[in-house]
Amino acid sequence: MALVLFDPANRNSLFPLTHTRAVADLRIGILCIKERWQYWSAEEVLVATDAYLQHLYPAIPQIQHLWVDATVLPDEALRNKIAALAENEALEDDHGIVAIRSEAHPANAVVEKSELVQGIQRLRYPWEIFLWNDEWLRYDFTLITEGLTSESISHTNNVLRPDMIFIEEGAEIEFATLNASTGPIFIGKDTIIMEGACIRGPFAAGEKNVIKMGAKIYGATSTGPRCTLGGEIKNVVMQGYSNKAHDGYLGDSVVGTWCNFGAGSSNSNVKNTGGEIKIWHEASDKLLPVGIKCGLVMGDYSRTAINTAINTATVIGSCCNVFGEGLTPKLIPSFTWGGRGLTRYEFDKALRDVDNWKKMKSQSLSVEETGILKHIFEHLK
Repeated sequence: MALVLFDPANRNSLFPLTHTRAVADLRIGILCIKERWQYWSAEEVLVATDAYLQHLYPAIPQIQHLWVDATVLPDEALRNKIAALAENEALEDDHGIVAIRSEAHPANAVVEKSELVQGIQRLRYPWEIFLWNDEWLRYDFTLITEGLTSESISHTNNVLRPDMIFIEEGAEIEFATLNASTGPIFIGKDTIIMEGACIRGPFAAGEKNVIKMGAKIYGATSTGPRCTLGGEIKNVVMQGYSNKAHDGYLGDSVVGTWCNFGAGSSNSNVKNTGGEIKIWHEASDKLLPVGIKCGLVMGDYSRTAINTAINTATVIGSCCNVFGEGLTPKLIPSFTWGGRGLTRYEFDKALRDVDNWKKMKSQSLSVEETGILKHIFEHLK
């Protein structure tokens, strides 16, 4: 038996981030959803997602499993309820099944007994990743550092609250400022923080990040592996392998994998009027209110040219090459070449360009990734 994190029927509510991954692989806080469940559960954690993505994950044996909606971010009390479910028992809320113990996928399972639960935190929209990042970053810091000892901090650094700073092996940090008085700071394995960088928690850098000289990073910001950070960054989640390496501002945003921001690129995260912001939502095909601060939601494999001016509450799809004068449109569909003109990216050229970027980090575009990108391209509106 395993614990299976399944994508709900409305997984496209988290597009463009779930164009290319299961919900379980979304990063919020220090960890991806699946990684967090691996800390919580003694069972093997498997993933059930859309058919065109399922080959990325191990096969699910046809036996009884504990199925949990991957969008659910549970507290301890809910996790205990989930673990206590008997065969064909389910927990549900107003959005559907939260968890069920069954041999069949929840979409096909026979529910013999169900309990209605309220007040569940569900990840329903992509911008909630940066809105809730502070909460989950703090939680993850305690979860993954409990009982462990941090590497020592070099005396060349300017440090506040060293007890709230955890550094994994191989990290290099000299002549930087680390202020954990406002939240914990987690530095992953083999990460390099160059001289003059200023980091204000809560902050988490994944494995083999590079934080460049003079970078100014505010919480709550977290990155996956192999990201490069520079300029001014505030309340940003980078899923991994992405670069915002140069001067310019990026704030209140969530960025996919294999993305790059050209030098001088900046985004707006507040309207000049200070009023309510609305952002385009693919699943409902309309603008939804998101509060008074919202920067950018960017899908995987997308890039901006130098000095790109990114509009407030902009959505950039997967595999876009964004350039042009003036503010960007607030919606740039997947496989866009340019900016205002919104020309379709030629598929073969898009693949070559993505592969070129991956080679810069000693990787290459896989057959599996190519198949996923082809699926997205062929299903563009």
